[in-house]
Amino acid sequence: MEVNSPAFDALVLAGGRSSRLGGMPKQSLVFQGQTLLERAVAAAAGAGLTVVVGDTEFLPQRPSVAQSLPALPANLLTCREEPRFAGPAAAIAAGLEALAAHHARTGNGGGLPYTLVLACDMPLASQAVAVLQHALVASIEGASGGVMACAEDGRAQPLAGFYRTSELTKACKALAARDELVNGSVRALLASLDVQLVTVPAGSTADVDTWDDVAALGIAAGNQRDGQDRHSGGANVGGNS
Repeated sequence: MEVNSPAFDALVLAGGRSSRLGGMPKQSLVFQGQTLLERAVAAAAGAGLTVVVGDTEFLPQRPSVAQSLPALPANLLTCREEPRFAGPAAAIAAGLEALAAHHARTGNGGGLPYTLVLACDMPLASQAVAVLQHALVASIEGASGGVMACAEDGRAQPLAGFYRTSELTKACKALAARDELVNGSVRALLASLDVQLVTVPAGSTADVDTWDDVAALGIAAGNQRDGQDRHSGGANVGGNS
């Protein structure tokens, strides 16, 4: 379903420690034949630019005939928060800086009006993004600072949302000025934005933090496109795709 949403760039956050997965990179986990990082980049389709903040080794350089995977988009940039593992607030700031630098080099100094912020560990995030795009169109009449995903149980997911770029950038600078950006709270970062909560489809913001989550979502552990589970030596871990 086509949506004439405002122009936007996207930040895909892929730089966490995955400590509750024993260090197994979340972005390497495989769901329906694609790594979670590939799925997150695909969910951001339509973005002017997509910046992956973090490790990108789990994105293919080109599709293979056997895998039938899409090629990387030409508008993909990469960067890393400093210091590494400084948290999602710092990652958002780093991604915005990469976007601003690219737009300045290409003569679009103002950038695009909205930025999609998306964590890489939600395998069904594309469903949430589609609903958020529709909601964003309606929210603009109220001069909203953006739209944020909200699960059916009322839990907000700030790492799935469209935010007004100028306000998000201002919030990052304010947090940095207080020396609270590194390891800072995303909720604190977004506190000054006039954000509308939008209920998204059930499961579309389900994320992967533990091996129980891996099993519940039917995800393969490790970068195993053939379905082999490197962590346990078996097939895909639990659940249905």
